[in-house]
Amino acid sequence: MPKFLLNRWYGYHVIISFLLIAMLVTILAFYHWIYGLVGAVTFLGLIYLTFRAEATFREDLVQYVETISYRVKRAGNEVIQQMPIGIILFSDDKKIEWHSPYVSVITGEENLIGKEILEVIPSLKWTEDAEEIEIQYNTRIYQVDIRHKERLLYLTDITDYIHLLDRYESEKTIFGIVHLDNLDEVGKGMDDLSRSLLLTDVTSSINDWANDLGIYLRRFTADKFFMITNQIVLEQLENSRFDILDIVREITGENKIPLTLSIGIGAGSDSIIELGQMAQSSLDIALGRGGDQAAVKVKDRLSFYGGKSNAVEKRTRVRARVISHALKDLIVESDLVLIMGHKNPDMDALGASIGVLKAVTVNNKKGYIVLDESNTMIETLFEEVTRNKEKAQSFITPEKAMNMVTTKTLLIIVDTHRPSITIEPHLVEIVDRVVVIDHHRRSEEFIEDPVLIYIEPYASSTSELVTELLQYQNDKLTMDSLEATALLAGIVVDTKSFSNRTGTRTFEAASFLRTNGADPILVQTFLKEDMESYLQKTEIVKKTKIVYDHIAIAVAEGAIEQLLIAQAADILLSMSDVYASFVISRRTDGLIGISARSLGQINVQVIMEHLGGGGHLTNAAVQLEGISLDEAEAKLLHALETTKKEGGLSI
Repeated sequence: MPKFLLNRWYGYHVIISFLLIAMLVTILAFYHWIYGLVGAVTFLGLIYLTFRAEATFREDLVQYVETISYRVKRAGNEVIQQMPIGIILFSDDKKIEWHSPYVSVITGEENLIGKEILEVIPSLKWTEDAEEIEIQYNTRIYQVDIRHKERLLYLTDITDYIHLLDRYESEKTIFGIVHLDNLDEVGKGMDDLSRSLLLTDVTSSINDWANDLGIYLRRFTADKFFMITNQIVLEQLENSRFDILDIVREITGENKIPLTLSIGIGAGSDSIIELGQMAQSSLDIALGRGGDQAAVKVKDRLSFYGGKSNAVEKRTRVRARVISHALKDLIVESDLVLIMGHKNPDMDALGASIGVLKAVTVNNKKGYIVLDESNTMIETLFEEVTRNKEKAQSFITPEKAMNMVTTKTLLIIVDTHRPSITIEPHLVEIVDRVVVIDHHRRSEEFIEDPVLIYIEPYASSTSELVTELLQYQNDKLTMDSLEATALLAGIVVDTKSFSNRTGTRTFEAASFLRTNGADPILVQTFLKEDMESYLQKTEIVKKTKIVYDHIAIAVAEGAIEQLLIAQAADILLSMSDVYASFVISRRTDGLIGISARSLGQINVQVIMEHLGGGGHLTNAAVQLEGISLDEAEAKLLHALETTKKEGGLSI
């Protein structure tokens, strides 16, 4: 059979049909030649028509194939002409060689060929390494893709997408918790009617504030409200610096103890559970900083607003007793207790450490105080303590402490809660169980997952807190004179001889220590200074300048001990019409130190936090590295200006 027939589209069944017809024609011719002739002519005609139809089909197919690429190319050109994406082909000198019609729609000009791209689109920031940027042109926003190798530029209108994204961000859910800080303390001493009227006024103010801003507010305990809002309202709250804090404080200002608010905000997450956790964490931080402020946590950013008043002293010792018992259990469960304060420890840090060591020995456990080296602030006390051979053996270096750590070791951090400023930060990382005892307002940096936290910003000192804890460790607790004196020295230094940040519990703690043999004369011996130090402070005071009418700033020359810097700030604060003082100096360790003090009208903690430091409302500091004294002063002035804009210098 001919090969070309086998390659036909119709296949074997047509060939077989032709063979059967040929056999039929042969049979007809056998009977009569006329029948055979007619059959043969018919058969040949059928074959002709079949091949003719097949040839016509092939011609049409070839023509279709030949024109399809043209039609596809034409369709592609029509798509390019009509699609809402601007395409520009540019030359090496950034001139337009060709552009799609949509570019004319964007620019409002018909013919742009030959013009420079930056002339046509001035808002385009052209750089050789730019590949994808956003620009605004004629009230619209475009995404620009630059293909340098192909010399092509694509403009896509993303205005609607950006507006939708902005709306999505502005309507994100925000969770918050509003807490009445000192409800129990305010209510004491008030009759039921007065207390009810006060709470009604405060609650009405909070509800009016929430309604005006469109905040959903729900009270779920006597002193807590749950709030739900969105990002737009949060921005309004931040711009007003949470004025509800001032409103509530002013409403209750006539009371002996004003009622204040603390607010914790969680934002920036799509998870409802995470938002709730962030709101509670923010509230904990706000309360840990003394209350009367708002803490806003947006993802990893934590901002604070308010904090204009001192923390109210808690008159009940219930929490101190509970914490003391919990601390006792942790000590008993441990095989070793390590006690550590902050770098360059002061009298409060060392006194508190000695007090905690007493709690360890009372429970018949082995404990050590981690200390790298002494300094002028604790030199006299340290020398007095180390004269006792047994107590001298209780001080170990950080290196030795790290070698002693076991799985059952307990680390107690005193007078700080920031791991970066502890004597040995690595020790905090390797010990599984950590206790924090501190009186500073809580900062954003915090020791991760401590087993016990005792932070009370109302307290005068960490030594005061430790003294109260000791009273619940053992009913028959006895202290030697040096231990009691060390704790008393910590209180005296931080209160400036009971003239600052003192409450009734401060004097009760001092009374307890005095009963147990604390020697006030020895404390004064610890605090004595030499003539050279006094003259150095005098030189610092002489270089003081006044800014904002009531703020004293002094810049000291030469390397000066941190203690002298702090004492110079105290001296400046004692001057008339000075509400806050700042002393800047290069310390003996090479860092720039700034000590800040105030009488309470100005929150120096917030100012120091702008520079990376912290502390209390009336007592704060910061250490700066790698800058000069002039640069440090410029940073401080900028922080003061920022605080003034935020309403923190309204004196």
